[in-house]
Amino acid sequence: MSAGEAKASNQTSETSESDSTPTQSDLKEYWRRNLKLIAGLFVIWFIVSFLFGIILAEPLSNVYIGNIPVPFWFAQQGSIIVFVILIFVYARQMNKLDREFGVED
Repeated sequence: MSAGEAKASNQTSETSESDSTPTQSDLKEYWRRNLKLIAGLFVIWFIVSFLFGIILAEPLSNVYIGNIPVPFWFAQQGSIIVFVILIFVYARQMNKLDREFGVED
């Protein structure tokens, strides 16, 4: 390959790379949607772990899952299960968001 062809090839690859670079407004939208997702997942986590397991423990103590009171179940099992599910939901949603904005690994 001659020097001119190599230079033209480099310019073409630089142009295609710069075309796929997200703009500042794209990055702001990406982070806005990322923070919105995180906030929504935190709300779910709060409801399951604190609200059901601690704050509403007394009113829910007469409700059972099998032979286990609901507040105890949420404090011991439910919040952990929901937390693991939230991790997978976050990873899946962030992968979709990364692909949408062209910032995937």
